[in-house]
Amino acid sequence: MQWQGGRTGGGVEDRRGMGGGAIAGGGIGVGVLALIGYFVFGIDPSTTTQLASQLGGVGASEQQGQVGTPEDQAGRFVDVIGANINDVWAQKLNGYQPPKVVIYEQGTGTGCGYGQSAMGPFYCPNDKTVYLDLGFWQEMETQLGASGADFARAYVIAHEFGHHVQTLTGTSDQVRQAQQRASGQGEANRYSVALELQADCYAGVWAKNASAVSNGQVALEPGDIEEGMKTAQAIGDDTLQRRGGGRVSPESFTHGSSAQRVEWLQRGYQSGDPASCDTFGGA
Repeated sequence: MQWQGGRTGGGVEDRRGMGGGAIAGGGIGVGVLALIGYFVFGIDPSTTTQLASQLGGVGASEQQGQVGTPEDQAGRFVDVIGANINDVWAQKLNGYQPPKVVIYEQGTGTGCGYGQSAMGPFYCPNDKTVYLDLGFWQEMETQLGASGADFARAYVIAHEFGHHVQTLTGTSDQVRQAQQRASGQGEANRYSVALELQADCYAGVWAKNASAVSNGQVALEPGDIEEGMKTAQAIGDDTLQRRGGGRVSPESFTHGSSAQRVEWLQRGYQSGDPASCDTFGGA
């Protein structure tokens, strides 16, 4: 993926090096894979708070880092990709307002409670912020079998921005209301799956339009979309359930099967149009 010539947005808040509560037992390991499998690419804020409490985290605290463009390559990558995603959505969605982006290590205070790296990348609607612990890239690649390509990492970021779009359009609120009316957990989970698959589709929409809004400075290269689909395949609910040694239980899916995640990422990329991302028809 070509990105190093892209413009930076200058809006990343870098909290790395500021400390933060570590998971009891130390680090992210096999024992936390179930959490990564459940929370990867988006979590319910109420669940975030509950989980943090169970893991010994503290409540959300005032924590502020340096805002700007990080000097290291990983931080700069987040800034360039985030700026490009914002440029795409500014064209696709009237009145679009960018989210905040925070990169951190281990744990940090958020508007949704205390965020832990074990939760994977997540979006908090309460403060309209995307939270990224960049150490997750390695966990995703070495333990979940995802791609290590730049585009695969950009897909993660674009998915979280997709949740921000859902907040701006009111889709997230509509889903929460529908879940409250649901007759059971299985029905409520279907709405969660539809929400996550739509964020995958929105990531594909961004990828299709990335080059056009940047005059080619941010652009996919041959094989990139395949690397993204490899990652979508690796983090499907069925694949993660098999990896965890359990049976595949579709009624417990919260993010969609591997095939569904690949399908909707590809559908967004092929169309380049958010109107093609109606994942709620069967919810």
